[in-house]
Amino acid sequence: MKISILVPDLRGGGAERVNIDLAHEFFRAGHDVEFVLLQARGELLAEAEALFSVHDLACERIRYSPLALARYLRRHRPDALIAAMWPMTVLAPLAARFSGHACAVLISEHNTLSEQYRGWGRVHRGILRLSTACGYRLAKARVAVSEGVSCDIALLSGINKNRFSVIHNPVPQRPVPNLEKISEAESLWGVPRGGRILSVGSLKAQKNHDLLVRSFAQLERPGSRLMLVGQGGEEVRLQKLSRELGIHDQVIFAGFHRDPTPFYHTADLFVVSSNYEGFGNVIVEALSCGTPIVSTNCPSGPAEILENGKYGSLVPVGDGAALADAMTASLKRDHSRKRLSARASYFSPSVAADKYLKLLG
Repeated sequence: MKISILVPDLRGGGAERVNIDLAHEFFRAGHDVEFVLLQARGELLAEAEALFSVHDLACERIRYSPLALARYLRRHRPDALIAAMWPMTVLAPLAARFSGHACAVLISEHNTLSEQYRGWGRVHRGILRLSTACGYRLAKARVAVSEGVSCDIALLSGINKNRFSVIHNPVPQRPVPNLEKISEAESLWGVPRGGRILSVGSLKAQKNHDLLVRSFAQLERPGSRLMLVGQGGEEVRLQKLSRELGIHDQVIFAGFHRDPTPFYHTADLFVVSSNYEGFGNVIVEALSCGTPIVSTNCPSGPAEILENGKYGSLVPVGDGAALADAMTASLKRDHSRKRLSARASYFSPSVAADKYLKLLG
């Protein structure tokens, strides 16, 4: 098949990473893959361009995308179109109808939309409901990356939940970093093992790094360090908060890294403080490196990945004291890294890609 993957751009987010990993698996299975972007930009763009064709729709406004996508479909005639993330997931099936080109359209949602757009008002909520109710029905297949996302979008769209397929995000097992990469990560930590706490992800409100920074400030471990790997609009405010709490010399803002594996391998604990997640790729990445995990029990991925606390600690969303206690307890506990990494194998990219292809076939 010729498979086109539609995403807004290729910034360094979880959904974008997932689609590149799926593209690798589709290619290995003998399929032709092309990325279709509203705008050709983002930290992962160079990686995609090195391996796949990339088509830039050059749409500065989302309202221009249906016609641009319809023109693309008429000209390039893919056998299948995979669209990720609302509103792409409702615009793609409509554009396919407008184009007159018959192709299998699969939509995949990577977040709990009702949480993501909770504060956007009644009008936006109505648009969200109406667009999903119409757009989802026009797709051949509908994928949610977790049971929680499936329940959320089924309720939102008014479509029966059994018409959605749950396919957990593929997270590849990355090779153990070489000594040079490990040494670079070690130099950023600047302290011995024992109190290294890591968080990986975009610095945005959803991730609630405020909670993590405040909880870290409660730890009675002067030799500990908190490293935030990622970038985003919250960085300046988080730096100010760490100064106000008197821990600015213990919080490391490491920026975006395309491959954060060396940080997982050199950390003593990985923490997720999110208000909500669609899945939580970084949790699987941490597991694959055998890194112990503490996460908020947010909707909707962490509990599914960690099997309700079997493979890591879960704490209530927004509870700073509970998060601080869990971090302290985890740092004191012995963990079987082999057991944690074995859990990560459940989320193999080849398994996920096979499920996608069966839905498209």
